[in-house]
Amino acid sequence: MRSLAPRRWQNAALVAACLAAFAFARAPRVVADTLPNQYTDREFWNLTSDFSEESGYFQSDNLLSNEMGYQTVIPELLRRIKPGGVYLGVGPEQNFTYIAALKPKLVFITDIRRGNLHTQLMYKALFELSADRADFVSRLFSKPRPAGLTTKATADDLVNKYYVDTSEALYNANVKAIEDVLTKKHGFPLSATDLTGIEYVYGQFYWWGPRINYSSSAQTQGGRGGGSMATYADLMMQDDGAGVNRGFLGSEETFQFMKDLESRNMVVPFVGDFAGPKALRGEAKYLKDHQATVVAFYLSNVEQYLTQNGVWGSFCKNVAALPLDDSSTFIYSANGGGGGRGGGLGSQIRPMLAEVKQYCPTGAAAPGPIK
Repeated sequence: MRSLAPRRWQNAALVAACLAAFAFARAPRVVADTLPNQYTDREFWNLTSDFSEESGYFQSDNLLSNEMGYQTVIPELLRRIKPGGVYLGVGPEQNFTYIAALKPKLVFITDIRRGNLHTQLMYKALFELSADRADFVSRLFSKPRPAGLTTKATADDLVNKYYVDTSEALYNANVKAIEDVLTKKHGFPLSATDLTGIEYVYGQFYWWGPRINYSSSAQTQGGRGGGSMATYADLMMQDDGAGVNRGFLGSEETFQFMKDLESRNMVVPFVGDFAGPKALRGEAKYLKDHQATVVAFYLSNVEQYLTQNGVWGSFCKNVAALPLDDSSTFIYSANGGGGGRGGGLGSQIRPMLAEVKQYCPTGAAAPGPIK
């Protein structure tokens, strides 16, 4: 979805702050970043705790994407972006596909709902527990692994093989394994509410299996299973528009990249509002302190809500604080890029530096997509 009608703020302080931040952000890096190759469990949890804000409201659990065309921008992203930078994102599993394609060194995922942190921690545990994609899909949906699936299996093979009965015993064992990975292996001080939240998310995948969609959750407006939203199976079988499935479950290579990154604690989730005072600001300062650069920022359609709520200017100030260069790119949802099984949104891209320079000083809403 696209932003709503433009708004302009005539605030001199905002103009000055954004221009100053832009001048800093545009300066080329002259030294290599000082980011670690792996976070300790304590470092990972400290980052999550220090930069997170209070949980906010969103109209859905957002357990999975409804963006069928999100892979189509990946070929262009690969022409613009070099591996090894920092990726920022929002929401659930679609991030993994962009991450596996762009191969960043570090990932920060920020979402207004604490429920998304629960989703990300569930995925972290499943990646670490699973040897390969077939093992991962078995655990994700609590379905016994069918015979004959190898590392050469396609995403279509995985989908078609896993339309089998779920196993309550497997579900119960996996719930315990997920909790053990997070609390015993990593020692994360999760509250009882957090553990209940993680089990709630996992229970939705157990209940629905590969047919789960954006509207499946009872806590999503519209009720369970509503509409013709893309299912997890639909999303797994998408490609980049040129016949290449670049999904994180599209090949063993993409899955193993994600597994390695998660195992090294380099996918760090936060609770925060994009226009809030703490999350993006804390991330920006941390990245600048480590001479790191944001190469991609997946926004989904958050811009719509920022504009509706009258906080676009605050978001602009937060973006202007990030360390950027000429390759830094926004990825956002837009109508008209979906299609295929299940319908849904597509994705488009915009250069971040140009947007910060042109739109953030006045607080104007975002422009249209790159042509």
